[in-house]
Amino acid sequence: MWSGPRNLSTAMMYAFGNRADCTVWDEPFYAAYLHATGLNHPMRARIIATGQIDPAKVIARCMGPVPGAKPVFYLKHMTQHMIPEFDRSWIADCTNVFLIRHPARVIASYAAKRDNPTLDDIGFRQQAELFDQICQKDGSAPPVLDSFDVRADPRGQLRALCSAIGLTFDPAMLHWPQGAKSGDGIWGQHWYGSVHRSTGFAGSEGDLPEIAPALRGVCEQAERHYHRMLRHRI
Repeated sequence: MWSGPRNLSTAMMYAFGNRADCTVWDEPFYAAYLHATGLNHPMRARIIATGQIDPAKVIARCMGPVPGAKPVFYLKHMTQHMIPEFDRSWIADCTNVFLIRHPARVIASYAAKRDNPTLDDIGFRQQAELFDQICQKDGSAPPVLDSFDVRADPRGQLRALCSAIGLTFDPAMLHWPQGAKSGDGIWGQHWYGSVHRSTGFAGSEGDLPEIAPALRGVCEQAERHYHRMLRHRI
């Protein structure tokens, strides 16, 4: 599952993690990304110390045996983590789904946790690159989910997604226990407060938020990528 930050990605991971047949991995490349880029994210030192900083070893684990011998391995990937130095060829051997959200909503949510996000921080450019890679490999677009649609109709959207990727829909995906989960990355204590209070997908979203003038250029750049992928949503 390829998404940017603040994109319903953790709730979607919880939905799949509540399936009996599924193991989840939260942001496999985060430590490697921080180590390679030198970016100063919240909890940077702890994330690097407890994670895998060698991207080749991350890939090997992504493509290796599924922990718990489950039939489904759900990888919650942040597209901005896939910097050019990291090999992307392995992605062709995965079932790939793209989770998108309107950039104005992403920026408003992200800026509340980390100041002055850039286009690279929110992942739309990288998401479009990965989307194009899969389109070229498969000759058709992979499944795309818009978070607005998921929140408006979780059952219908998850049922459609499961059908598109060859899984049986499980109603357990619609609800999960409140609180932190065993599969959370350690960064969850900084970023996941809202979703930890949830027991399912939040209701329909309202109007788009107002974006600070300094971030409107970032939003406009991201919208070009967002609308191109939006045309392929299920």
